Amino acid sequence: MRLAGAALNQIPFDWNHNIQNISAAIEQAKANGVELLCLPELCLTGYNCEDLFLSDWLPAAAMMHLQKIRPLTQGICVVVGLPVRLHHYTYNTAAVLRDGEILGFVAKQFLANDGVHYETRFFVSWPAGQTTTVEHEGESWPLGDLTFEHLGVRFGFEICEDAWRPDDVRPACRLRGKVDLIINPSASHFAMSKTDLRYKLVLNSSRNFACTYLYANLLGNEAGRIIYDGEILVARNGHLLKRNQLLSFKEVDLEWVDVDFNEPVEVAEAIVQLPEPDEYRELNQAISLGLFDYLRKARSRGFVLSLSGGADSCFCAVAVAEMVRLGVEELGEEEFKRRSGAFDKAKTEVIQPGAGGPAHQRATDVDNPAETQNQKPTTPNQQLVNHLLTCAYQGTVNSSDDTLNSARELADSLGARFFDWTIDEEVSGYVGKIEHALGRELAWETDDLALQNIQARVRAPGIWLLANVQNCLLITTSNRSEASVGYCTMDGDTAGSISPIAGVDKDFVKKWLRWAQTALGYEGLRHVNALQPTAELRPLADKQTDERDLMPYTLLNRIERLAFYDRLAPAAVLAQLVAEEPKYEFEQLRTYVKRFYQLWSRNQWKRERYAPSFHLDDYNVDPRSWLRFPILSGGFGEELAAL
Repeated sequence: MRLAGAALNQIPFDWNHNIQNISAAIEQAKANGVELLCLPELCLTGYNCEDLFLSDWLPAAAMMHLQKIRPLTQGICVVVGLPVRLHHYTYNTAAVLRDGEILGFVAKQFLANDGVHYETRFFVSWPAGQTTTVEHEGESWPLGDLTFEHLGVRFGFEICEDAWRPDDVRPACRLRGKVDLIINPSASHFAMSKTDLRYKLVLNSSRNFACTYLYANLLGNEAGRIIYDGEILVARNGHLLKRNQLLSFKEVDLEWVDVDFNEPVEVAEAIVQLPEPDEYRELNQAISLGLFDYLRKARSRGFVLSLSGGADSCFCAVAVAEMVRLGVEELGEEEFKRRSGAFDKAKTEVIQPGAGGPAHQRATDVDNPAETQNQKPTTPNQQLVNHLLTCAYQGTVNSSDDTLNSARELADSLGARFFDWTIDEEVSGYVGKIEHALGRELAWETDDLALQNIQARVRAPGIWLLANVQNCLLITTSNRSEASVGYCTMDGDTAGSISPIAGVDKDFVKKWLRWAQTALGYEGLRHVNALQPTAELRPLADKQTDERDLMPYTLLNRIERLAFYDRLAPAAVLAQLVAEEPKYEFEQLRTYVKRFYQLWSRNQWKRERYAPSFHLDDYNVDPRSWLRFPILSGGFGEELAAL
C-alpha cells in the first residue's frame, strides 16, 4: 500500500483556507498514487479554536464542512481531524473517509493537559473499548474506539497525546496483533530538540507493537503563539521508512512511501540515533516560519522595529531577514511575495527613504533627516527585506555611539529601511510637566526608575505611529529572562504586536547572535556581539549593564528553570545552586535567589500584558501558553525569610 502523511498549515475556523489545503493534499496524494492519506489532528477546524470547541455551532459547522470533503475521496482513503459534539460534550476525533463515504470517527482517549496544552478544558476523553453513533442530516456513523480495513490492511489509531502515554495503557497496547497499521494524526507543538523525542517515539512504537506506524503533524504558526513543525514519520517494526524536512514554508507538505504488508520485516534491535540537534538552526527556522505566518495571517504589510543596537532588537531584525532568506530559498521569490500578501500593489505602497514623497516628508520630522538614509539595498533578498522591515534608532543623551553604529550597520547589511531620531525633547517635556505638578525637580538620586522608564515609554508613540501609517506589525523585543524579573517598561519597550523572542532566554540570545554572525554570515552583528547588554537609560557615566542591575544571566536562567520548570521551593533552588556553583559565595547566591523571587512575584502583571510570544523551548513564562501564576500573592515572603 502507498501510505502518505500531509502536514497542513491551517488557520482556526478559516473554513475556505483549511478545506483548500485539505483538497490540495488529497489531489497531490491521488496524483502520486497514494492509497491511504493521513491529515493532522483537528485539521478541519484548526487545533487552536480554544473555547469555541465548547460551543454547539463550531462542531456542527465542522460536520457540515466535512460533507464537502467526501466527494474528494473517490479512489482514496483519507483521515481528517475534527471535533464532534455529543450530548453537550466535545470529542477530538479523526474521521475516516473513502470513496465519498464516511466510514466512522475515532475519538481521542488521552488528552494533553500540561505545558502549552489545555485539552481537558475543551474536550472529553473517550473511554477505551466503547462505541456509539453520530448522526447528521439523516445519516449515522460509528464513533469511538474503532478499527478499519482498507485494501486488506487493518488499521487503528492513536491521536497525538495517546502515543505519549506509557506502553501498557496507550491505545496501541490494545491494537497489537489486531492491526497492521497504526495512524497518528497530531498537533504536536514545536520545541527545540523535541523532534528527536518524536522520532524515537514513532520508531519504538512500530517496533514494540509490531506494526507500521504513520505519523502526520500540523504545520506552521496556526493561531499566533504555538508553532508546529509539520513532521511526517513512517516506521515499520523499528525501521524508519520516511521522514521529511521540518518547518516547511509550504501550505501542504506531502510525503509518501510504499509498504508491502505481506512481506515480513525483521524487528530492529535498536533505534538508529539522530545526529545531535542543532538548536540554533532549529530556532532560526521556527522563528522564521512563525513570523511569516504571523505576517500573512494578520494581513499585514511588514514589520516595524525599534532597533536599539542591542542584542534583542538585533536578533529580531536578523529574524526577519532570515524569514526572507529561508522563505525565498524554499518557495522562490515570486511565490514568497504572493504568499506573504505584503506585496499586493492594491494594498501597499513601497516607501523608499530618500526617494521623496511620504518617506521624505516623514524624514523631515526627525532631528537629522540626512542621517536617516541608509544604503540602497542591492541583492534581491535585501530588496525584499527593505519592503518588509522598517527600523528606527531612538536615541537620548544616555545613548552611546556604540549602539547607534551597531543598529545602523546591521540595518544596512540586511537592507532594512533605517531612521534615526532623538527623543530628548519629548522626555524633557514629560519630566517638566511632572516637576511642575509636584513642585520639585526630579533627580537620579531620588527618582531613578521613573527617569529610566519615561525614556522607554516616550519611544513607544513614535514607533507605533510609524507602524500604523505603514499598516505594519510592531515587533516587541523582550526576551524571557527580562520577562521573568520584569526588567522592562510597560507601554515602553514592551509595546508591540508580536514578541518573537520572548520565549528565549538572554544567554541563548547572545549565543545565537554569535552563531548567526559566523554560521550565517551576518557580519553586521559584529558590533552587538562585542557589547555588554545594557538598557542605556541611566547617564553614560554610570556604565549601566543588565547583569549589574540584575545578576549574571546564566544564574538568572538557572534559578528560573529550577523554580518553574522543576517546580522547586526557594530553599531547594538555593541548595541546588550552592552545589552547582562553587565559585559563588553562599551569601551572594542567597541574594540572587531572593532577588529573583521578589522580582518574579511583583511582575506577573507585566507578563499578563506582554504581546503574544512564540513557544520555542521546552517551557516558557507566558501565562497564556505555559506558566500561570497569580498577579497578587504572598510573594514567597515566608519561604524567602527562611533562607
